[in-house]
Amino acid sequence: MARINNPMEIFKLLPGSNCGECRQKTCLAFAVAVFKEQKSIRECPYVQPDVISRYGGKTEKPNTIDEDKAEAVEALKRKIPSIDLAETARRLQAEFADNHLTIKVFGKNFHVDATGALSSDIHINAWVAFPVLNYILNGSGTTPTGIWITFRELNGGPPRYAHFQQRCEKPLKRLADTYTDLFKDMLEIFDGKQNKGHIDSDVSIVLYPLPLFPIQINYWKPEEGLESSLHIHFDSASDKNLDIESIYTMCEGIVAMFEKISLRHGLK
Repeated sequence: MARINNPMEIFKLLPGSNCGECRQKTCLAFAVAVFKEQKSIRECPYVQPDVISRYGGKTEKPNTIDEDKAEAVEALKRKIPSIDLAETARRLQAEFADNHLTIKVFGKNFHVDATGALSSDIHINAWVAFPVLNYILNGSGTTPTGIWITFRELNGGPPRYAHFQQRCEKPLKRLADTYTDLFKDMLEIFDGKQNKGHIDSDVSIVLYPLPLFPIQINYWKPEEGLESSLHIHFDSASDKNLDIESIYTMCEGIVAMFEKISLRHGLK
């Protein structure tokens, strides 16, 4: 099965004459139709036999982000049987009983058994399971320092900082601007704590997505001539307990959760 990443890869296999014999206006339109599996590449009379043999059947398309994350979660679950859950619980200040490791995720119980099966009081999706499993498998158990830093200051953070701002901080700021109960929900639903630290913001909330992985959300209300602002800070020991991909994924998940909550309240 040939792998096709985008319509342009199909277009390069076509004659480019826009003859219309495939009943599409252009070769590019035909390539798009083939990529969407609305047409077969066999319907072009000028495609070479070797191309038909490679692409005449269904083509393998790249995974979506959701599919990639789901596959990554399954790969991590397969590693769980190889670790000592009791020792892991001690390392991560978690609990171990009845062959289950139990940790707090946003203040709710999250269970992993020796086979890698997951259960929880919260909805389990890849945006939660991926960082939690990485935390269990690779977290060092380092105690938070109480020193807050930006995503850019984390190990591996600089190359992804701009993307983090676009996908995590800015969407959460838009929610804070329009959803007046956002921070109340953070406190009540996700066991957040109000914080008065060294960052002088109008609102400062600390969440514990994982026991040794706190995050601080700081929000500055709009003032005359100034827009609102929101930044997410991390404990300086965060990257010892969670890798940068898992940290990014966890924050995306937080934004997605609050977007769903806001939609239930009729906000967009």
